[in-house]
Amino acid sequence: MPYVDGFVLAVPKDKIEAYKALARKACSVWMEQGALDYVECIGDDVPYGQLTSFPRAVMATEDEVVVFSWIVYRDRQSRDAVNAKVMADTRLKGSDMPFDGKRMIYGGFTTLLRADEIVR
Repeated sequence: MPYVDGFVLAVPKDKIEAYKALARKACSVWMEQGALDYVECIGDDVPYGQLTSFPRAVMATEDEVVVFSWIVYRDRQSRDAVNAKVMADTRLKGSDMPFDGKRMIYGGFTTLLRADEIVR
């Protein structure tokens, strides 16, 4: 089953283009190093919940948009190997982060279910 790294972060609205440029570069690097898929999504219908929500989770302000993204790998071992190569890749060194990395939520996930296993 595939392994997935997931991310949620807040990007200032006036830095969306800079984020897109960084995401394009990061996508190229991850895919060249062996990731199976790389997806970046910008919040379009992400309400601020009373108790919990994506915006609350990353302490998004009114001048920020929530970004939800994920990277897919063959398995956990592949993910660890790909990420080691990515961290050593000089193309991302010194890249300006157009968001507050301290508020980013991320983690690695083992796949529990896939539609292609259920719907045939």
